[in-house]
Amino acid sequence: MASARDILQTLAQEYAIAWSSGDPAAVAGFYAQDGQICINQGEVLKGRASIIEMAAGFYAEFPDLEVRCDLMRRAGSHAIFIWTLEGHHAETKNHVVVGGWEEWELNSDYQVVSSLGWFDADDYQRQIEGR
Repeated sequence: MASARDILQTLAQEYAIAWSSGDPAAVAGFYAQDGQICINQGEVLKGRASIIEMAAGFYAEFPDLEVRCDLMRRAGSHAIFIWTLEGHHAETKNHVVVGGWEEWELNSDYQVVSSLGWFDADDYQRQIEGR
């Protein structure tokens, strides 16, 4: 039987692969039906349909989006997924590389119930604009 640590490492790698797949439903599949995400203290997006819409927005901005898992840590039902996003912006064609993390609350099935996402929005925008 796999340990919780091994399950979380696999989850993190598969989540990064889902983000890199271009399939918004694959990303949403990691969330509980009523799961939610909030990025940089913005609007709380609730439910898989909202998560699909959010992921689709990232794919529209970055058709070649790649997300890598840099580190995963857990403490009970809490986890931190540290990532790097990379891709070329659809409009400006500028190459963007930005790091961030998601703070997860997981259910007993290792689905994300709540995610608080963080990244440097100013650096992200600067790279999109090529400054």
